[in-house]
Amino acid sequence: MLFLSTFINKVDKKGRVSVPSPFRAAISGTSFQGVVLFRSYKHAALEGCGMDQMEAMCAQMDHLPLFSDERDALTDSIFADAVPLTFDPEGRITLTDDLRDHAGLSESVAFVGKGRMFQLWSPEAFATHQADARARAKSQNLSLRRGD
Repeated sequence: MLFLSTFINKVDKKGRVSVPSPFRAAISGTSFQGVVLFRSYKHAALEGCGMDQMEAMCAQMDHLPLFSDERDALTDSIFADAVPLTFDPEGRITLTDDLRDHAGLSESVAFVGKGRMFQLWSPEAFATHQADARARAKSQNLSLRRGD
């Protein structure tokens, strides 16, 4: 399951937004036909993924000590905040007011592919964030290592 590219879609007055068809296709073979969203604790954005990725993150949490501060901080920031949203017949989800407020979403939303996850941003905020990210990558000469 890979989420690629950036799509900007309109949000209607009821908070409904169409999930881009390539994102829906990435989730189509999974048991939960929808997405899971939670407030990013790093950005004024929403983190999103399929239920399978949430289960994988839960399995990673199982490696942390049960009552550790690290585990509590992550589970409180991710799982306690997560909202599973099913697709309606038109492939839309309804964003809650809390989610919209956190990310500053009003009339449109940028769905940003991040590989196994995606983010939802206000289009203007994401343009600024992406420009900053590109500048950081360039100034730090960031690169990926080959996996062989």
